[in-house]
Amino acid sequence: MTNSTGRKVTANLALTLDGRFNGPGGPDDFSAFAPYVTSEVARDQLTRIWEGATTAVLGRVNAEGFLGYWPAVADDDNADPRDRGYAKWLVDVEKVVFSTTLAAAPWGRTRVVNGPAVDVVEELKTTGEGDILVNSCPSIIKPLLAADLVDRLYLMIFPEIAGGGQRLFEDGLPASRWKLVRQETGEIGDVAVVYDRVR
Repeated sequence: MTNSTGRKVTANLALTLDGRFNGPGGPDDFSAFAPYVTSEVARDQLTRIWEGATTAVLGRVNAEGFLGYWPAVADDDNADPRDRGYAKWLVDVEKVVFSTTLAAAPWGRTRVVNGPAVDVVEELKTTGEGDILVNSCPSIIKPLLAADLVDRLYLMIFPEIAGGGQRLFEDGLPASRWKLVRQETGEIGDVAVVYDRVR
């Protein structure tokens, strides 16, 4: 008995021109991204991703990184207001963190789950209101794309060719059509796009 409340599943990620979400140095290689993440366009997109979201879905590594950094920004009166808004949202929002190693959540308003992303997100869709944001976590976004569960993609495209690293859109994904609902280009060549799934 699955009675969906109609919650949208959204996902955000930054990609290079050659479609990589990290560089050839491995999962921690973000050298191609560093010049762009604090641009005006990137900060505006940061605000866009969380405005309608009431649940954040994260992998453990992202959760540890984000929640080790953003709470201090939430309390920093000198931080960019867009950064501070996102930080406050992240601290206060319901968080679902995927992990096979965490026994308990070290952050407030957090539930740790160890299970298939598709099953967990399908369950989340049946209760509550507001968007479910898969927050910059390719290992969760990929299976959701494969199951056709993503309703909106927030992508930042940075004008760099990484030449190696992992790709979001790999062979084997089911064919799908998307509608461009927003596009913004920055002075340094970064592009924010928002696509909605056409069903």
